[in-house]
Amino acid sequence: MALPLVAILREHRKRQLEERFAAGDRWRDSGLVFTTPFGRPIEPRNVNRMFHRLCEKAGVPQVRVHDLRHSCATLLFTEGVEAVTVQRILRHSAIGVTTGIYVEVIESVKRDALDSMGNLFDAPADDAAG
Repeated sequence: MALPLVAILREHRKRQLEERFAAGDRWRDSGLVFTTPFGRPIEPRNVNRMFHRLCEKAGVPQVRVHDLRHSCATLLFTEGVEAVTVQRILRHSAIGVTTGIYVEVIESVKRDALDSMGNLFDAPADDAAG
C-alpha cells in the first residue's frame, strides 16, 4: 500500500495530466509539481489566499504559508535530523542561515538529549543498593 502522501501526489499528477490535455497548445511545461491549469507557476498571492481560505475552512488559527517552513524545520530538528539535512530540505544557501534561525530549537533538542542520557545513570536507590 502506498503512503498517503504518495497516493495524494499520484492523484494530483493524474489531474495535472488531464489539465495538460485540456490546455492543449496553451500548456507551458514549467517542470513544477503545482501549477495553474496551463502549467505556469502559481502566483504567491494566490497561494496565500488559498491557504487563508483553507485555514478558515478547517477552523484553525491563521498562519502564513512561510510559517509552515518553520514548523517543518522545528519538527525535523526535534526528530534528531542533522542541521545540514534540514538546510538542504529548506534550501538555505548556507548552514549558518539554518542554524542561526533555529538555534533555540537546536539547543533545546541538545538539552533534551543530554537529559535523557542523564537518566541512564540515575539508578533508583533500591537498585543501587542491591
